Amino acid sequence: MRKLINLLIMVLAVSIGEIAAESRNDFNIDQALIPEDEILSGGPPRDGIPAIDNPQFISANQAYVLQSSDAVLGIAYNGIVKAYPIKILNWHEIVNDAFNGEPIVVSFCPLCGSGMAHSAKIDGSTYTFGVSGLLYNSDVLFYDRQTESLWSQLKQQAISGAMKGERLKSLPVSHTTWLDWKTRHPKTLALSMETGYARDYGRSAYDNYANSRKLWFPVKQTNQRYHPKERVLGVDINGAIKAYPFVELGKTSGEFADTLTNQTVRVRFNKEHQTASIFDQQGHELPSVTTFWFAWYAFHPETGVFTLDP
Repeated sequence: MRKLINLLIMVLAVSIGEIAAESRNDFNIDQALIPEDEILSGGPPRDGIPAIDNPQFISANQAYVLQSSDAVLGIAYNGIVKAYPIKILNWHEIVNDAFNGEPIVVSFCPLCGSGMAHSAKIDGSTYTFGVSGLLYNSDVLFYDRQTESLWSQLKQQAISGAMKGERLKSLPVSHTTWLDWKTRHPKTLALSMETGYARDYGRSAYDNYANSRKLWFPVKQTNQRYHPKERVLGVDINGAIKAYPFVELGKTSGEFADTLTNQTVRVRFNKEHQTASIFDQQGHELPSVTTFWFAWYAFHPETGVFTLDP
């Protein structure tokens, strides 16, 4: 009888382990840098949201399907200028691309409203990325195909696997409208909707999510100071972490100086196009992220917050 009970316990343990592995899309998260119980399934399986690995681009004059108000991620890097429409990124979340031979990964998390770009080179080796189907603090966890390590977008770090602890080099990104980006960069290229996938890029899978106070997935820490989906410009400059809520930026003249760890920076905000960016004293744009307040706070509860109010 005891042998039978032990056998049943072993079978049950194996079954639970298999279920846990399946719920984490068969990624190894042993000794992850974040609590394992905070790594959640977003619903789709691994690569159920397909990354774009062979992006095709068209000129601004050919981008007839883009409306002036359409949101894009704009990147000017290594002599190349490109725009990635959010209506495409909503369905793919990852684009593996290159700028004059320099590999980069463009990522967008619809749940956090966060668009970022990173160098895809680490210690001289090039990595490509896919969508894991897993989340941490409601933010996408992507994975590199070379080692199957999981990477947190907003943490900008591998949280499990062979690359655990490694960080990605962040690149400046403009989260703005198509009209604003193509006006500033008339020779920009735009990611084509000819992605190789059958998706209705004219329809959002997230409905009114960006305006609702409701979160679809739990986060570790929340703060009610602003609407959860208030957009903020989030910066981390030499360990100085600060959020610039758009509702606060709208009270400014549109450009002002600020000081972060003894470094003077300039913040620019375009109210018409709802876009913000940050520059050093030499006028070089610094990496930042535009994201929802709840997401920035979940990752940075110690954040400073810009406000004009006393």
